[in-house]
Amino acid sequence: MPHHSSDPTAFTQVLELLTENGFDGMARAMEILLNEAMELERSAFLQAGPYERTETRRGLANGFKPKRLATRTGELELRVPQVRGLPEGSEGFYPSALERGVRSERALKLAIAEMYVQGVSTRRVAEITREMCGLDVSSAQVSRASTALDNELEAWRKRPLGRCEYLVLDARYEKVRHGGSVVSCAVFSAIGVREDGKRSILGVSVKLSEAEVHWRNFLGELQDRGLYGVKLVSSDSHEGLKAALQARMPNVPWQRCQFHLQRNAMAYVPRLAMRREVAESLRVVFNAPDRGEAERRLAASVRQYRETAPRLAEWMESNVPESLSVFALPSSHRRLLRTTNVLERLNMEIKRRTRVATLFPNESSLLRLVSAVLAEISDEWETGRVYLTLDNG
Repeated sequence: MPHHSSDPTAFTQVLELLTENGFDGMARAMEILLNEAMELERSAFLQAGPYERTETRRGLANGFKPKRLATRTGELELRVPQVRGLPEGSEGFYPSALERGVRSERALKLAIAEMYVQGVSTRRVAEITREMCGLDVSSAQVSRASTALDNELEAWRKRPLGRCEYLVLDARYEKVRHGGSVVSCAVFSAIGVREDGKRSILGVSVKLSEAEVHWRNFLGELQDRGLYGVKLVSSDSHEGLKAALQARMPNVPWQRCQFHLQRNAMAYVPRLAMRREVAESLRVVFNAPDRGEAERRLAASVRQYRETAPRLAEWMESNVPESLSVFALPSSHRRLLRTTNVLERLNMEIKRRTRVATLFPNESSLLRLVSAVLAEISDEWETGRVYLTLDNG
């Protein structure tokens, strides 16, 4: 079988472009992939790679001719492979990808989008590429593209960390095939507010559950990478996470998300008509000027509901204090750290991409997508405006 010329960095370049620029990098990505596809097709046509001697060779590669191609993505600068020395009477060479026009453009977009957005199986990407340019691209080449991206994203996930004043933790769930059935996988994420006051996504991990051991390992990995100086951890309430924090960061105050706590309280309200009143009484506690006043307002609410809603009163007494740690912070920091709302944008971005995939073929495919999305957002944050003004003097 003849060796087909192939630039091993072409797929890597495409994935780097898309990782760095999202779909703004699509035009340049299309150029790289189309040029690579056309060169592969020329090798297949000649039945030999560049400078390769084979008995079946039917002509010679003869450089490239520049061609500008207008597409909906933008103008592409292409290098159309040329051939010479063909046998008398044989049909000339012209890349089929260019003949197919709009259809190939759509298929190419789909190929890149699926490689980038869905982390699809290599077989699916190979099928699309074959449809696009009329030749086989081996699963080995597609695997190489995935491996290149995986290596880049793993380096991002393992990069060294430093001092972070605040840590926000969260987990969300996505459907994944595992051991022949469909399961919900937990996607762990950690946001830090660095000493320069900017946010950074510190880490991401995919596990089969939110069991304590998984949270403990996730926190341990952050510490092993150099995370230190955390003054407050903010998260929703989860027994596994609370136990892991106790094991890994026993002296760091924990702030239970006030938004989620307020929602949890509704399960203990005996009558629908009371919901608005209970929500307001919790807001009064949260909006107190200091912790002492918040505790006084909480005690008053507990007394008020002792008769009319005893289960609610008992729940408030034992749970609401977990959401008052934020009062130890400067007042200008409290609003941004009393909830995990900083994670909502992340979750929306992740959901926007995972909704396309609906079901991932394996955990590594899910981790690839989520890491790519979060790495982009983290870059924006780290080069963007200051999130909190910190006084470390």
